[in-house]
Amino acid sequence: REPPCGSAGTMRVRMCGVAGFLDGGSFLSEASPAIAGAMADAVAHRGPDDAGVWLDRDAGIALAHRRLAVIDLSPAGRQPMLSASGRYVIVFNGEIYNHADLRRRLEARFPGAAAWRGRSDTETLLAAVECRGLEEALRSAAGMFAFALWDREDRTLWLARDRMGEKPLYYGWQNGVFLFGSELKALAAHPAFAGDVDRGALALLLRDLCVPAPWSIYEGIRKLPAGTYVRVAAGRARAGELPEPQPYWSLRNVVAAGRAHPFEGTPDEAVDALRDLLLDAVRRQMAADVPLGAFLSGGIDSSTVVALMQAQSNRPVRTFTIGFEDPAYDEAPHARAVAGHLGTEHTELYVSARDGLDVIPRLPALFDEPFADSSQIPTSLVSALARRHVTVALSGDGGDELFGGYTHYSRTPRVWRALSNTPAPLRRLGARAIAGVFAPGPFRPPARLLRRTRLGRGWLRMVPRARKLALLMNCRTPERLFLHQRSPCPDPSAAVRGASEPATVLTEPASWPDTPELAQRLMAVDALTYLPDDILVKVDRAAMGASLETRAPLLDHRVVEFAWRLPLAVKIRNGRRKWGLQRVLHEYVPRQLVERPKAGFGVPLASWLRGPLRDWAEALLDERRLRSEGFLDPRPVRRRWSEHLSWRGQWDQHLWSILMFQAWLERGRRGRRPAAPAS
Repeated sequence: REPPCGSAGTMRVRMCGVAGFLDGGSFLSEASPAIAGAMADAVAHRGPDDAGVWLDRDAGIALAHRRLAVIDLSPAGRQPMLSASGRYVIVFNGEIYNHADLRRRLEARFPGAAAWRGRSDTETLLAAVECRGLEEALRSAAGMFAFALWDREDRTLWLARDRMGEKPLYYGWQNGVFLFGSELKALAAHPAFAGDVDRGALALLLRDLCVPAPWSIYEGIRKLPAGTYVRVAAGRARAGELPEPQPYWSLRNVVAAGRAHPFEGTPDEAVDALRDLLLDAVRRQMAADVPLGAFLSGGIDSSTVVALMQAQSNRPVRTFTIGFEDPAYDEAPHARAVAGHLGTEHTELYVSARDGLDVIPRLPALFDEPFADSSQIPTSLVSALARRHVTVALSGDGGDELFGGYTHYSRTPRVWRALSNTPAPLRRLGARAIAGVFAPGPFRPPARLLRRTRLGRGWLRMVPRARKLALLMNCRTPERLFLHQRSPCPDPSAAVRGASEPATVLTEPASWPDTPELAQRLMAVDALTYLPDDILVKVDRAAMGASLETRAPLLDHRVVEFAWRLPLAVKIRNGRRKWGLQRVLHEYVPRQLVERPKAGFGVPLASWLRGPLRDWAEALLDERRLRSEGFLDPRPVRRRWSEHLSWRGQWDQHLWSILMFQAWLERGRRGRRPAAPAS
């Protein structure tokens, strides 16, 4: 048995990359240390400061780690780390914000149980596991994390992930070896990795613009769902048989508990309680021994986080935003106004369309599996900007899902009321009429002629909206209505050859949390799906690609649990979304600086596909290429590409999911970064 690389010391290890494997043959070869090191090196961008490997040859386990140091920068706390007794070994990625409180509680309840060697939260977690067991340790930890823990006594591997899914963890059997890591590229560095595409996961990508947990783009590889852990026993686990994730915290249970025990105070008292809770969450997450800042868009969520940071800081907070030349996508003036009022040290960078296009060739390697939320482009740009100045950045992610920020929380119930009050035969008749009027036909003027007049351009813009309306009018339930609103592709399985789309939370309304209000139910579904599978993936990969740690105070589990105790009227009141959160913000920032229609953090993708990205996309969507690769049916793909180019359809999101898969596939085939799209 080989000792860990370095002893547990005095530093708190931060945003890192973890990797490793458990050999089903229960014996490691002479090449195993190099293999484990290569797996960790594949995610070196997550931890550029240090590396370590630990192995137990007889048990067949290897743990590897890459470190990004943020607090207490001494080299004494390298990972993998052993517990005080030597029973447990851990590789840890993340941050436990309440670890000092956990230490005090452990000292009071188990005096002498832990002889502290430093002030690392990793060491605190190990002590909590030894004293209280894994599940109780997880329940007591407040933070974002993903880790692998090896029990040397029981010869058992444990994998665990934080409550909301801020930090990623992949795992699965490949040719008799159990692999795990922070990103898929770590698993792919092992010789046993097969890398077969999961066609069902590809269908999910076309529906969701991402591959939702527990699936991954590769057969046999899974994402560990948020708030769960898995157990794999050496010598007793059957190769190919994936362990069932076990929840230690459940958002569904939180929603149910909030309904059973709602906040009983007045709306003003709810706002006061929310402010105090957010102040504490922000304070905890501002701890760092390296430069710290925040993303600032000028919207409600990021402005609230920055305001609460500045209220608790004795110097100007560093804030960052990017601006775009296209005013429809430019939030920089709003961010600048908020920063000026709060007195932050503000940095903004205006980027051109060329800057955005230059990011695209890096996306397949950065996101590691096909990911098609096009806001990945500005998120990558602002992360790179922030990393030039700071190592840690706080964000406002989670505010929309918790406090009712998205427009569909108001729109979907309103549309469903209108539809449900209309007799079904009349709805079907109307849908057919709309579809007939806006369907392509031989007698309709070509798009190039229509674009020459204002009336013609208005007609072209109306076509995709009208077709979507016709589809929605045929929905028989509000859940189906929401599904079609969320999905850019109405028939993903039809576009993927040989695919059977797996059931997910989004497509199975019976699994949705039960709430009396439709808006609250939609928030819960988004928090279970869109938030961890899209938003948090986007932020994690974009930031870690720049070796930047991000933290989301609004996702502190105490804030999440309190938000689900609040009545809907504190979230959406008289048409104002995020009413309670806005009330907190208005204590620090004047209303006129932040009250405006919600804007997405995006790029003009539809026009880019018809313009500077057209040749790049055409090459990836070539009919012969699609046919030879064998994953996608060329007919619907080419039809929608033709409709988009001719303005007879608005398929930019759907096409982007296909293009991201094609670019990812090309990178895998060539083994190098794909060529940049032509300008």
